[in-house]
Amino acid sequence: MSLVPGLLNYWVAVLLMMAGFYVVIAQPNLVKKLVGLALFQASVFIFYISIGKVSGAHAPIFIAGETLYSNPLPHVLILTAIVVGVATTAVGLALVVRIQEAYGSVEEDEIEAKEREQSDEDDIEAQDREQSDEDDWEEGP
Repeated sequence: MSLVPGLLNYWVAVLLMMAGFYVVIAQPNLVKKLVGLALFQASVFIFYISIGKVSGAHAPIFIAGETLYSNPLPHVLILTAIVVGVATTAVGLALVVRIQEAYGSVEEDEIEAKEREQSDEDDIEAQDREQSDEDDWEEGP
């Protein structure tokens, strides 16, 4: 049981990862899916930072007598990943707004139903055009 406090960051990362993945798979709402992706992404950040931390180490600033330093690269990479994640989430939300404007809903089921209806209408129109072209061809000039 003494390992639990040392592994707490990893457990939190795994739980957040599972929760985010569940939200992405189980929720039909596109905004909730984006929130699930952000949650999943945050869990990856926590996990990566936890791996990069060296116990008992100091920041990589020269101090006389110190020999154990933490590598700053994982933290810098995570800062970059956070910026990219925020930008990606913003693009995703912009797409959801456009989908809302086009389909009147952000629910997957409703969007698929409307897309299917539109496809069926397009098929009927194409068949009508083909039939009228065949009729015109049979009548001749």
